[in-house]
Amino acid sequence: MVAKCSMNVDVTFDLDANGILNVSAKENSSGRTKNIVIKNDKGRLSQAEIERMLAEAECYRDEDERQRERVAARNQLETYIFGAERAGQAGGALRWLDNNTLAERDEYEHRLKELQQACAPLMSKLHGAGAGAGAGAGAPGGAPHAGPTVEEVD
Repeated sequence: MVAKCSMNVDVTFDLDANGILNVSAKENSSGRTKNIVIKNDKGRLSQAEIERMLAEAECYRDEDERQRERVAARNQLETYIFGAERAGQAGGALRWLDNNTLAERDEYEHRLKELQQACAPLMSKLHGAGAGAGAGAGAPGGAPHAGPTVEEVD
């Protein structure tokens, strides 16, 4: 943008994509030119600050991954506990989980394996009983049938 003053001076303003304002003024009678650059660096991070932050993020990447794995192991144990509670097999597992909120990943995984081993016999009985429930006494030879027959509806 060019602005004309009454003193026969052309002033040009140029704002670039980075927020830097270039202002130039040219006195037409003498041909003298002056330039000024106004940078928009207030509140912006310097390149050194950006590089430092990236380096810190890289340093903490492994720690973040360990934390993510720890939380995933805890969630897996918690999910299994709630399933086992519905089957009446959780015992003190939920209490242990509540008292060990900062346990490590391997502790959660070990506790999950212990609970799975303790619950395995009952869970297999429950799942086995559910599979055999489809065999109907009214079906020929005790074979399972898909649904009610006309005779059973009456």
